[in-house]
Amino acid sequence: KTKYSKLIFRKSDTVPEELHQMVQESFLTLREHACFFQDLVRIKGKDFLTPVSRVLIGNPGCTYKYLNTRLFTVPWPTEGYDIKYGSPQIHDACKALMRLNDYLHIEAVGALQGQNLFETKIKDTTLIDREQSFATSLTEQGSVSKDQSSVCVAEDDRSIKNRTSYNLTLLNYMDPLQMLYLKQEPYFGMGNMAVSWHHDENLVERSTVAVYSYSCEDSAIQESKEQELKGRDPAVWHVGLKVAWDIETPGLAVPLHQGDIYLMLDDLNMTHQHCVLAGLSPRFSSTHRVADSSRGTLEYIIGRCELALQNLQTDSDSMALSLKSLEAAVVKQVEEIHNEVEFEWLRQFWFQGKRYLKCTDWWLKPMAQLEEFWRKLEIMTSLVFSEVRKEQQIEEQRNETISCFLLLLKERQKLRKEWTAR
Repeated sequence: KTKYSKLIFRKSDTVPEELHQMVQESFLTLREHACFFQDLVRIKGKDFLTPVSRVLIGNPGCTYKYLNTRLFTVPWPTEGYDIKYGSPQIHDACKALMRLNDYLHIEAVGALQGQNLFETKIKDTTLIDREQSFATSLTEQGSVSKDQSSVCVAEDDRSIKNRTSYNLTLLNYMDPLQMLYLKQEPYFGMGNMAVSWHHDENLVERSTVAVYSYSCEDSAIQESKEQELKGRDPAVWHVGLKVAWDIETPGLAVPLHQGDIYLMLDDLNMTHQHCVLAGLSPRFSSTHRVADSSRGTLEYIIGRCELALQNLQTDSDSMALSLKSLEAAVVKQVEEIHNEVEFEWLRQFWFQGKRYLKCTDWWLKPMAQLEEFWRKLEIMTSLVFSEVRKEQQIEEQRNETISCFLLLLKERQKLRKEWTAR
């Protein structure tokens, strides 16, 4: 109650039955259409296949990067966008998850407003009253700890809305019985982990993460319930939480059944780590996030490419291409954008093959546009080579341009070797 007050738990019977049905059908549809994929992620210079299979669904043009792998959204049906899906069933699944997204946004806004009201009340009471408040149940909305209340500040509705306006959901699927080996939870003896301890990456600061869990419970779980168990039931999926970099404070393992929801409010994702503890049955989850889109949208990278190409000009008579400026700062900016579009976008997309085509072909046109930009950036790199060879350049300026230019070319060469090896 004092260490995990920003975890809000909702039992499945609080969620509309119609929504349960739509969402659970969408999970099964996406699995039937083979839309879930294991990701090849990079940790400490080594590649690993994730035990969990995933698909990213969200706003058109959004991406989400974790463990050096960029995922590209299968767009949910969004007004003003022409989105073609691999089948009508995939369209319906994406639409259902968009409905869930709207529902979880409303839930998260309510939870944060409730928490803020509770904190305001706490500040106006005596220490004794405050201590009594900590008897509030973990699952009740708005409970807050004394050691966290001082960090919280009253916020306006706009700030709350910004931190709960989910722009994508990362869907997860795993059948633990198909896994040959699962890591054991190392600190508290919680058993098999489907996902190790971590913070979610690439999120807007202090944004809420909302998770809908659907485990396909069967007779294996019923049998387990009949046994006398110490600790957590190994047949049931759990979410585990612990205070970051602290193994003295007891960890928390919350059981997850069909249609349960949990919210990680405010800064919980930063102050705590969480893991997923495997049960026996297959499980889906939809994890709704406010991804940091400052550098992760199609609009952003197109804008960057257009900025770089402002330094390229075409002679109106000969149609010859040349650079407007050879200033070191301009060359540096253009070559940084060159590396960004190649390694953060094009290689990330094609490295994952044509797997997205099972769901939608939406990304093919933007990728063709980015490839066209990249070809022009390659021309601009060769033009820099040509220009710095000319002796009429002022030596000091020439050396400065060459120095920063070579650094970025070395970085490009290193990254190309790494990607080729992968």
